[in-house]
Amino acid sequence: MSLFALGDPHLSLGADKPMDIFPGWNDYVTRMERGWRALVKEDDTVVLPGDISWAMSLERTKADFAFLNSLPGQKILLKGNHDYWWSTRKKMDAFLEENGFSTLRILHNNAYRIGDFTVCGSRGWFFDAETDAGKKVLLREAGRLRMSIAAGKQLGGTLLVFLHYPPVSTLQTCDELMQVLKEEGVTRCYYGHLHGASRFNAVIGPYDGIDFSLVSADHLGFCPKIIKKF
Repeated sequence: MSLFALGDPHLSLGADKPMDIFPGWNDYVTRMERGWRALVKEDDTVVLPGDISWAMSLERTKADFAFLNSLPGQKILLKGNHDYWWSTRKKMDAFLEENGFSTLRILHNNAYRIGDFTVCGSRGWFFDAETDAGKKVLLREAGRLRMSIAAGKQLGGTLLVFLHYPPVSTLQTCDELMQVLKEEGVTRCYYGHLHGASRFNAVIGPYDGIDFSLVSADHLGFCPKIIKKF
């Protein structure tokens, strides 16, 4: 049994949003499937921290979710900034069950124990939220992260936090999210969102007592990153 991560698959099998117009994204679905099947086994788990599907509603995720469901392993999905289909956890869980997407699970104010680790996380938010609305969202995301970590601590195991937005870069720090990570004793954090040239601003490795990893799909060459083999 192993634990993997792969962020930002940006699937659009049921939507007209081709990603291969961007440099490095040519034939990315085929490359992703090939890399996934070469590494991931049925008893493994893959965490996908956001930007799962370009679908604009939950109903329109079916083609993308069917593709993910067909791949080996269990998948844990977080919300990204482009996941417009995201709904309440109750509605999403019901949708997955109704459509037989039995290998897909939602991470939203909860946590999952995988071997020696406990997977926690939230979407996160922008570094520089300045408007009242932006600050409100940021504080809400910080609260959701705390809630997820609290659920994780009840499960035991070593906490692993997954965020869509990076909580820190070489240019900025999101104080609200970093405060949560440090106060809760988190030592490992995985995030996505950064693509292309923005990846050069990613913090990768130890920073302020936390080991950070960028796991966006294009950064990983569309191949899941192994976190732990149990």
